[in-house]
Amino acid sequence: MQRPRPGADILRTALRRNAGAVVRGTVLMGLYQAGETAFPIALGLIVEHTMRDRSLGSLGLSIAALAVIITTVSLSWRFGMRVLQKANTTEAHLWRVRVAACGLQPVARDVGLKSGEVLTIATEDADQTADIVEVVPLLISSLVAVVVASVALGLADLRLGLLVIAGTVAILTILSVMSGRIGESTREQQARVARAGAKVADLISGLRPLHGFGGNHAAFLSYRKVSADARRQAVTVARVNGVYAGTALALNAVLAVVVTLTAGWLAYGGHITIGELVMAVGLAQFIMEPLKMFSEMPKYVMMARASADRMALVLAAPPLTAQGRGRPAAGGGLDIDSVRYGTLHGLKFQVRAGEFVAIAAYQPRAAADLASVLGVNVPPHAYGGVVRVSGREIGELSVEALREHMLVNPYDGEIFAGSLRTNIDPSGTSRMVAEAVEASLLTDVVALHRAGLDHSVRDRGANLSGGQRQRLSLARALAADSDVLVLHDPTTAVDAVTEQLIARNVAKLRRGRTTVVLTSSPALLDAADRVLVLDDGAITAEGTHRDLLATDEAYRMAVAR
Repeated sequence: MQRPRPGADILRTALRRNAGAVVRGTVLMGLYQAGETAFPIALGLIVEHTMRDRSLGSLGLSIAALAVIITTVSLSWRFGMRVLQKANTTEAHLWRVRVAACGLQPVARDVGLKSGEVLTIATEDADQTADIVEVVPLLISSLVAVVVASVALGLADLRLGLLVIAGTVAILTILSVMSGRIGESTREQQARVARAGAKVADLISGLRPLHGFGGNHAAFLSYRKVSADARRQAVTVARVNGVYAGTALALNAVLAVVVTLTAGWLAYGGHITIGELVMAVGLAQFIMEPLKMFSEMPKYVMMARASADRMALVLAAPPLTAQGRGRPAAGGGLDIDSVRYGTLHGLKFQVRAGEFVAIAAYQPRAAADLASVLGVNVPPHAYGGVVRVSGREIGELSVEALREHMLVNPYDGEIFAGSLRTNIDPSGTSRMVAEAVEASLLTDVVALHRAGLDHSVRDRGANLSGGQRQRLSLARALAADSDVLVLHDPTTAVDAVTEQLIARNVAKLRRGRTTVVLTSSPALLDAADRVLVLDDGAITAEGTHRDLLATDEAYRMAVAR
């Protein structure tokens, strides 16, 4: 048996999760369409009885029936759309959160998507996928209207009912072929728009370097090309949608005209009454709306499917490593045993519990490779050797438990839109915010603004200097108060005096907690209990900063400023 494609699984999940809302919405929207269909039927019956009975009682009963129909139409539409739109909005939120969560987790294979594309999938594609919750009830309710109209016309004359059924089948057959083209075009448009979004994200993150070497114009031309591709594809999709909508409207109008002319011919021949003619003409006019909705639904189904397929690229990506279930013991140290990865060649060292160790990497790439391994950005099977935290191998621990215990703060830590406080303590649960602000010397930034820690921060810290962003990232790492903290070049953007003060503060704040700093900063190296020299992928020397300065010429040349 062929396994369903992931996109179809996502749509089925959305419908199954909202089964109750879909059923309620279908019933209410079915009542709405049935009430709309009943209106011309009621008019035909009113004309029939008025011409035959000519009584005020019949007229009053007819008016009451119309009032009931109008009330049913109004209330069923109101509450039906409320149910469906609430379910749609909630479902879109759930998919956005799930895609965002997957985007934040490292995956074992490259899904070929940049962060900007994942953002588009988590917003636009999630919204379009959730539309299936509305599309199915509207599709079924439109079918109800067509069936009721066909039955009513069939009771008047079988030929009229069969004409509506045959015409509906023909229209849907033609439009289903066209909807496939819409799905392909929409999928390509979404991909190109996502690529344009990713390009913008890349340009924003690299704006300062671009200014530095005068690459603004080249970057603009690069984005312009990607944006132009997205625009051309959007025009293509609009053209295809326009052709689809125009064809649907024309076919529906043709069917309405044919039904009207056929009913007139049957009335002229005495096969149907005047009341039935009024009903047939009214239904022929009314049926255009549900037919239009019915014929548009395949297009929205294809769009939802295209978005679901794109979401599956993120959701179906396997995790970077099979998660264990263990938790590291409180406290504990760090043991790197013969790790071979990238520029690391049998790297081996230990950090005892509560020790402050600085690693002076002569090759920056080696520091980056070590940070990647410790940050679980590389699966254990992708490197040789073993990494142990509190005596347990990383592969035995759950990623969540490991990250609660050991925090690896990258040198380019992201700054988010919000406030200084929310950047330092995103969860709002840290008890170390004040201490972290003081240790990172972020106090001057807080003092500059009347709002203090509630001062607004723009996306990526656009309203902060490089040094302020780096200190804010360091404050966030310190506020987490993790058992093991790994810092990668935390002070490269600050001046020497500030760096000296930060080094002392970090050593004081982290006293008794295991701390590893990958750095070439003399201040941090001097503040450490022990310095390990990482050269050519292995530890070649160790000691205090001052001892190494006195005895190791290569170390002195590498770190002395």
